[in-house]
Amino acid sequence: MKLNIAVLPGDGIGPEVTNQAVKVLKAIAYEYDHTFSFNYADVGAIAIDKYKNPLPDGTLDVCRQSDAILFGAIGHPKYDSDPSAKVRPEQGLLKLRKELGLFANIRPVKAYETLLDKSPLKRDIIKDTDISIYRELTGGIYFGKKYLSEDGNTASDLCQYSKDEIERIAHLAFKAAKTRNHKVTLVDKANVLESSRLWRKVVTDLSKQYPDIDLEFLFVDNAAMQMILNPKQFDVILTENMFGDIISDEASVIGGSIGLLASASVGKKHAMFEPIHGSYPQATNKGIANPLASILSAAMLLDHFNLSVEAKFIRLAVEKSLKLNISTPDINSASDRVTTSNVGDFIEDFIYNPKDTNLNFKNIHLGHSTII
Repeated sequence: MKLNIAVLPGDGIGPEVTNQAVKVLKAIAYEYDHTFSFNYADVGAIAIDKYKNPLPDGTLDVCRQSDAILFGAIGHPKYDSDPSAKVRPEQGLLKLRKELGLFANIRPVKAYETLLDKSPLKRDIIKDTDISIYRELTGGIYFGKKYLSEDGNTASDLCQYSKDEIERIAHLAFKAAKTRNHKVTLVDKANVLESSRLWRKVVTDLSKQYPDIDLEFLFVDNAAMQMILNPKQFDVILTENMFGDIISDEASVIGGSIGLLASASVGKKHAMFEPIHGSYPQATNKGIANPLASILSAAMLLDHFNLSVEAKFIRLAVEKSLKLNISTPDINSASDRVTTSNVGDFIEDFIYNPKDTNLNFKNIHLGHSTII
């Protein structure tokens, strides 16, 4: 298969983790006789610095001409710490989602057996957790009309949804549930918000088209609590933009690190794949950023094009790296210094040599004596 992939590394640790994902995709292309081309473009703070625009027209053109987009991370303290800034890195990502019609964000949350003791939650609570979160991405309060009074003392953000916006992502969630455990949980705040009451009505009506799927409802505050108390109860979570943003980040503690959570943002024509973590500027160029979320996002990219064997192989390599403690400091407390690139090298080596990749890799690449 030939794929034209736009690469938007972004800011902070974005370029470091994205480099490892590209490295892994190149290995997959070589081993499975695919042709992947990579076209780089700027987005976020680096684009503001260069072009005074977080999403330059040239970057948007590169994305529109691609088959898929591999995204890193955006954000910089000089904008985060300045509430008066008119142009912000995050505006580039929001505009990209809107311009490309990326209305559905899909975030898998899995408790890896080898990392159960790394999570701050108890092993028996998180064991066997496997959730897929479907978050609406181009509507709601993030995109609604914003108002600030002239005296700066009153502000508002409009949360608005239409039936069509709700239906198109709800269909995806129900279809996903058919391939999983046949359960969809709608997370809303229908006891307070009119927009949530519309969500509940539309999703309830739509569920009649999927009689084999169990539909349940949770208010977002209860859902946030249940995510910690009993995450195994969830299969597919369906929710609006802001609730999904919060719930999916909360879910990151289940796996022990936000550096493990990948995501896909899809529309009718375009698709983008990115780790859910931020730019983590304090770790930039220190070799401590976890690239696994970006690598797993690359696996989701392959799934999107029905390259399921290749995607499964990447996930197998990731699980092997975790089993061997070839992990960055966020999840590996061992004294061995495993860097961002070491992790990427291991995944790459596994793809090339799955039968030979073992503890010797760690010894060779980290400068220790080789086990014979």
